[in-house]
Amino acid sequence: MLKGNFVKAASAIALTAALAACSGNSAKSESEALTEETGKVLVSASNEVIDAAVKNPLRGDAANRDMYRHPAETLKFFGLKPDMTVVEILPGGGWYTSIINPVVTMNGQFYAAHFHPYEGAPGYYARSLNGFKEEAKTNALYKGLKITEFHHLKAHDIAPEGSADMVLTFRNVHNWYMGDGDAGVDGAFKAFNKALKKGGILGVVEHRMPESQDQVENKNSGYMKQSYVIAAAEKAGFELLESSEINANAKDTADHPKGVWTLPPRLANGDVDKAKYVAIGESDRMTLKFVKK
Repeated sequence: MLKGNFVKAASAIALTAALAACSGNSAKSESEALTEETGKVLVSASNEVIDAAVKNPLRGDAANRDMYRHPAETLKFFGLKPDMTVVEILPGGGWYTSIINPVVTMNGQFYAAHFHPYEGAPGYYARSLNGFKEEAKTNALYKGLKITEFHHLKAHDIAPEGSADMVLTFRNVHNWYMGDGDAGVDGAFKAFNKALKKGGILGVVEHRMPESQDQVENKNSGYMKQSYVIAAAEKAGFELLESSEINANAKDTADHPKGVWTLPPRLANGDVDKAKYVAIGESDRMTLKFVKK
């Protein structure tokens, strides 16, 4: 039914365009109104699919983190639609994969741009990639996805060039910055630009450092300044469309003994002040929507 709603809405938009072309300027206002209405139907149908994916019981315990990560609201903000070609950067254990792939599996395509186990790479790169591949063989939520490899400096072929409607990265920018500084971040955003179509969307969620803190001095904290991330994206050929406070957390000061990993779900400080950090919850996060110019 969800698929049917989406297809019907898409067909209505195509019909509207044809009618407008045949009718000329006299029908312009009417066709524009119809296009706007069918557009709303399309968004509504897309949102239904996203909601269903988030509520799918096959996600199991992963859903316990929804209260912190707001997946439905986040994906709607980015404008995810079932007919899109979507690339998720470094999906790890597949927390977001299990939501996004079911949304696009019928009418679009999902690429999981996982670790690139180059010679000399940390051992967990290969272990994580191989584990993901095994999971993809049996997990119904992974049906139809394609696995590619990504490294911010070494592997940029995350999808056929210019094919993606959307590239999404969740809590990864700090890793590239910690590993290779500005060059690491620049390399990653360059790969995203390569994969996206002109007008394609880049969605970024990242742990947010207060602008009053020093990015260089706190390089290994796991937090990034929002201004830094925006500047890096713009340098790579993107334009900021909108930012959201969907994943904000005013309780997080971004000043913890073991960086962002002090907070849930890692709780790297162990039992020391555990109740304090559990009460804070997961990190304060920026949520940024860019377009490829």
